[in-house]
Amino acid sequence: MVTLARKFRFTQRDLDRLPPCPAESASKAYEVSDTDVTGLRLSVTKGGRKFWFWRYTFDGRKRAAKIGEYPATDLAAARKRASEMRSMLDQGKDAQASRDELKAMPSFTEFTEREYMPMARQTKRSHKDDAHRLKNHLLPRFGHKKLSEITTREIQAFIGEVAKSRSPATANRILSLLARMLKLATIWGIIEKNPCYGIAKFREQRTRERFLTRDEIARLFQAMEGDRHSYGVAGIKFLLLTGLRRNEALRAKWEQVDLGRGLMHLPQTKSGKSRHIVLSAHARMLLEELPSRGHSQWIFPGKNLADDLPVYNIDKCLQRLLEKAGIERMRVHDLRHTYASVMAQNGVSLFVIQSALGHSSPMMTMRYAHLCDTALRDATNVVGNVVSAALSGDAGGLLMDEAEGGMSLAPGVAGSAEICR
Repeated sequence: MVTLARKFRFTQRDLDRLPPCPAESASKAYEVSDTDVTGLRLSVTKGGRKFWFWRYTFDGRKRAAKIGEYPATDLAAARKRASEMRSMLDQGKDAQASRDELKAMPSFTEFTEREYMPMARQTKRSHKDDAHRLKNHLLPRFGHKKLSEITTREIQAFIGEVAKSRSPATANRILSLLARMLKLATIWGIIEKNPCYGIAKFREQRTRERFLTRDEIARLFQAMEGDRHSYGVAGIKFLLLTGLRRNEALRAKWEQVDLGRGLMHLPQTKSGKSRHIVLSAHARMLLEELPSRGHSQWIFPGKNLADDLPVYNIDKCLQRLLEKAGIERMRVHDLRHTYASVMAQNGVSLFVIQSALGHSSPMMTMRYAHLCDTALRDATNVVGNVVSAALSGDAGGLLMDEAEGGMSLAPGVAGSAEICR
């Protein structure tokens, strides 16, 4: 058997003639070393494949940096790369630092499962929405990628595809989730920069807010008679009579209700705070007549009482009733708008409406200001009536406070109008 030299000056001819690692060898491959570039090695497997390595020592640790496969990576390219890594070593830098960082970098799937979702389940009420968007959109696209490999350009392209196939609103929600996740990755020191930074959201078409007229309310209640989804119908009535948000009502339990005092406790609202609402006589009567009282923990239980779950969805029930009543389609949330609109149109102040709806800011309630037109018109007419009375010499309609130098309205006039604040 010819003895093979393990250290020699590499030439392409000699490298091509290197035989495979013997089949009877205990090792999977053997190595030969180049005498021109210290540390440059070529490994030859039993199958005859040849791989370049550069072996070195950093901080007392022996390491091997893979360069490529021969002959795809030729001798000149291997020597050049080995020399570059040697230069980095002379500067005190580990040639494989970036490769080690990439290897330790979690994939998007790993980050989602190990870091983000455990945190979201503890801190976010909407964590189920996050899980849905991750499963159906983000994980199929980015799950296999390392976090540091996700680029701004591919995020923009992906969000654009979602906007076309679904809607701009859906694309914006997905972008917000991805931006939040990658921002946390930067805060936790996993990546250096958030690739979502600078990506603009799409302009969304504002959903038209709709509310039922008095005639439509009457027709809707008539359509409810005999409907097969009794708890769906009861839930719709309750939403309209209380102005509660969908889940505040449909996920409510009997332990939250005090029928004797006419109160209902909401342990957690959209703002994250708890509050009490006052139940109207009609809302109390509705609750008192529900068969779930005393038989289920839920006010509006699902179809299968054995599952002990609340009613899941009333959208189909509402649309069926609207179609039967000949009313234009609307969302469940528009029942809340109807509740507030009826109040505004009947002279209830915006301050009271804000309290009834549980709005954290008066700006949220200002959308109903234009519906206070009747009350405002009556209020502005008060001043006109007083001026007319003054010009006609009717002292009964105008009282002057000489001490204050001001004008006050007679009790009969002042009490005839309520300003919608």
